[in-house]
Amino acid sequence: MLIKNGFVVTPEDVKLTDVYIENGIIKEIGPNLQYDTDIIDAKGMYVMPGAIDVHTHFDLDVGIAVSTDDFYTGTVAAACGGTTSIVDHMAFGPEGCNLNHQLNVYHKKAENTAVIDYGFHGTIQHINDDILEELEDIKNKGLASVKFYMTYDYKLDDYSIFKLLKRAKELDLMITFHPENDGIIKYLKAEYKSKGLLTPEYHPLSRPAECEAEAIHRVLKMAQIIEDVNIYVVHLSSNAALKVVNRAKEDGYKNVFVETCPQYLTLDDSLYSKEDGLKYVMSPPLRAKINNELIWKGIENGEVDTVATDHCPFNYNIEKQLGKADFTACPNGAPGVELRPIIMFSEGFMKERISLNRYVDLVSTNPAKLMGMYPKKGIIKEGSDGDIFIIDPKVKHTVKHENLHERVDYTPYEGIELKGRVEYTISRGELIVNKQEFIGEKGRGEFLHRKNIVKTL
Repeated sequence: MLIKNGFVVTPEDVKLTDVYIENGIIKEIGPNLQYDTDIIDAKGMYVMPGAIDVHTHFDLDVGIAVSTDDFYTGTVAAACGGTTSIVDHMAFGPEGCNLNHQLNVYHKKAENTAVIDYGFHGTIQHINDDILEELEDIKNKGLASVKFYMTYDYKLDDYSIFKLLKRAKELDLMITFHPENDGIIKYLKAEYKSKGLLTPEYHPLSRPAECEAEAIHRVLKMAQIIEDVNIYVVHLSSNAALKVVNRAKEDGYKNVFVETCPQYLTLDDSLYSKEDGLKYVMSPPLRAKINNELIWKGIENGEVDTVATDHCPFNYNIEKQLGKADFTACPNGAPGVELRPIIMFSEGFMKERISLNRYVDLVSTNPAKLMGMYPKKGIIKEGSDGDIFIIDPKVKHTVKHENLHERVDYTPYEGIELKGRVEYTISRGELIVNKQEFIGEKGRGEFLHRKNIVKTL
């Protein structure tokens, strides 16, 4: 495949040039290339390294419901938005199970199903000597990162977290974690329930930003004692949390990285008071509007490293209605895997908050580096995979659920005006999305054996 006449974007520059892909690999980049092959004319468009979403929850069983997108529908939606690779956070397995149990389950979910390349984060639900030993095995099987939770049923206590961080340092694993103070949340939820305050606007009040900030602070202090643990903060939602990370960096801690999501940049907690407030029940919750701009400032200043989605959809008219009488019974999560690249392009670059180079860093290059996929993924470079998406900046459109491919009955971004549209998605040299139409094959995605984390961003 030959892509001609487009503005090719990397983290360093933007060049009007051509890109030739052969056998799934970028073979040549330069002006006026001539090959007898399929040609995409990208005149007036931006040619980007395939977007990478390192925080999805496909086919996630949360006990009371299962997320509505599986590895087929979810990756089709991702592809239609310009995403060519995902790393999924696996669900908890049976009580006491080992790490390979869920890895085997998820391989079966994704094999012959996913349409783009995929990887998994290991899920830690308890710590003992066998689990600590098994971490090396799953690393060798291509999992460069693992996740633990500080709330929910299989939360880890501080003793277990400390042991995990020590082992992760030995193996050079990336530690990701869900940061919320479980005790405070339990107390506040019980208090609101005792007073009959069960409508969605009490969801963010039961999980205040300080819960997030305190949990991040606790983990970073443990990591500072051990030194040089790779820490990746997922779905950062508040300026309070960002301040904690910045303080750790000021104290000299280098290996801490931050992910946020489009919902924490564009939506706010006023939505919980609407009639359909259950749509926005996610954890961490949407915050006061001031946090949107403060996190954008963090992006502009280089304090935020990646943007992912935490895509975890449940139908508003079905699963979300479990919380109709009690917000605490509502499954947490929202869709977003399709719109992340174009929301960040429109809200970031087109509104002059960030450069095109910074945009590529956030949605492609940094996720590839931090999660052990670079330079195979995340860069338009000779020898890298032919993963590319192409945006036409001239197209303006309004987000409508009916035009999306996510298998869920709403989008939290309904009605948002966007500048720019993804016209083509190319995965390993194969055109799989043409003008918003998915034309690839089910099961063409390959498992990403992730290794060699790059910490210099």
